[in-house]
Amino acid sequence: MSTCHPVLLVGALALVAATRLAAQDAETRPDAAPPGAERNGPPIGETVFDGDFLSIGVGAGLGPSYTGSNDYVIFPLPIIQGSYKGVNINPRPAGLAVDFIPDAETGPSFDLGVAFRVRSDRVDQIEDEVVKQLGELDRAVEVGPTVGVSFPAVLNPFDSVSVNVDAMWDVAGAHSGMTVSPSVTYFTPLSRGVAASISGSATFIDDDFADYYFSVSPADTVASGGVLPAFQAEGGLQSLGVNLLLAVDLNGDVTDGGLNIVGIGGYSRLMNDAKNTPLTSVRGSANQFLLGVGLGYTF
Repeated sequence: MSTCHPVLLVGALALVAATRLAAQDAETRPDAAPPGAERNGPPIGETVFDGDFLSIGVGAGLGPSYTGSNDYVIFPLPIIQGSYKGVNINPRPAGLAVDFIPDAETGPSFDLGVAFRVRSDRVDQIEDEVVKQLGELDRAVEVGPTVGVSFPAVLNPFDSVSVNVDAMWDVAGAHSGMTVSPSVTYFTPLSRGVAASISGSATFIDDDFADYYFSVSPADTVASGGVLPAFQAEGGLQSLGVNLLLAVDLNGDVTDGGLNIVGIGGYSRLMNDAKNTPLTSVRGSANQFLLGVGLGYTF
């Protein structure tokens, strides 16, 4: 599974988290109403996100078969997020983050915890026949700290801006390297039952990571029949990306949980040696696209 496949999960549940922040902030202003609702209508009051909650679901996406590929595959995605006694479980690409700092009822909320992910890049779903000759890679398990801050009511009473940074190291002995992934997300409701977000992200990698996923050894050149020239990759900025997401609550009210449908479109651009490697420049593309849809339930 490509490293960009789980973006649907992250975007969908980041939107759930942003909705929860907006709802909490709205409770302090009972005269406020979401865009598209009458201001003299009933206040938001209690929401499903105020205490313990759980969001589960499944999604399907279309994305590159590996990072740098121009072959696209369909893949399934699980969806899970929740909160229990102030400890929040938030999604990460192919993983989770546990935030040990309870969200503030008003003003900024801070995140501090541990994130992990399973990286299955070029473990399976390799569609390119030349790249397939290089063999499958090992699955990586990455763990590390995560920090962040969310600011509610930036442009309207119900929007928010969130900033997060994850730093993770492979503990399974696959690439044995590290990644640093900062992201910024803006969320806003479009009505009481429809919400949208836009997020920008970057990924930085070290030399061990770059060598494992993007280098082409002389033996690889032979295995590819001479199609892929030898290449030594180095770390640095791997990619820049942007995702647009739209969530629709099926009963028209995002604050009471229940079923919702989420759609996402994403684009990322590989940079530096992630772009220059023959795996991308000869057999793939630096332009990476994602489309996805998910169905979730919150209670």
